[in-house]
Amino acid sequence: MHGSALRGAFCWLVAFYIRLVWATGRWQVVGAEHPQRFWRAGEPFIGAFWHGRILMMPCAWQTSRRMNMLISQHRDGELIARTIGHFGLATVRGSSRRGGAQAFRAMLRALRAGEYVGITPDGPHGPRMRAADGIVTVARIAGLPILPATFGVSRRVVLGSWDRFVVALPFSRGVVAWGAPIEVPAEASPAALERMRREVEDALNRITDEADRRCGQAPVQPDALPVAPSSHAPA
Repeated sequence: MHGSALRGAFCWLVAFYIRLVWATGRWQVVGAEHPQRFWRAGEPFIGAFWHGRILMMPCAWQTSRRMNMLISQHRDGELIARTIGHFGLATVRGSSRRGGAQAFRAMLRALRAGEYVGITPDGPHGPRMRAADGIVTVARIAGLPILPATFGVSRRVVLGSWDRFVVALPFSRGVVAWGAPIEVPAEASPAALERMRREVEDALNRITDEADRRCGQAPVQPDALPVAPSSHAPA
């Protein structure tokens, strides 16, 4: 089989597996009122999901309104893009390392057209469950809120990858959790943007912990924060 056809078949199988997990699971949605308020009004927002919790996010998108996921231009990004395409989700390709400016402009165009954008603020390479500042910059310029979202499951495999990717298993109890909107003021200073970045990170970690605990699982821990260098000279 040709390489492109093989990748296409693989992505179809992954999409089929995601649907199987969703269909055989017993799912609870926590905080559904947050996205539904925007969906009903047709008002766009920026969805924030940890890289390790992206598997079930296509099923959490319970609306026909267009979502554009920011996906890296790496080969793995191509597989993710083709997989979520089976759910009617679009992609914006790029990252801080490659194609970032082009992706940034594409996200702003989508948001200004009334569409939705999804970002994994710890992707594509980590550190795990630590938000980079790009998501608050997009929110500030677009003038739109950030909605954190995640999932947890009672039966899972946690991979040894940098993001501790969570593979949900069929016949699980599952929780999809949405957080309250986070507004980033247009006039936010660099210090305020840093506070908002931490707010996004803390909100995502809080709802992820809650989703795991509701499913009887120990929470996956974020990467340790870097230790600030000492201001004292060695003796």
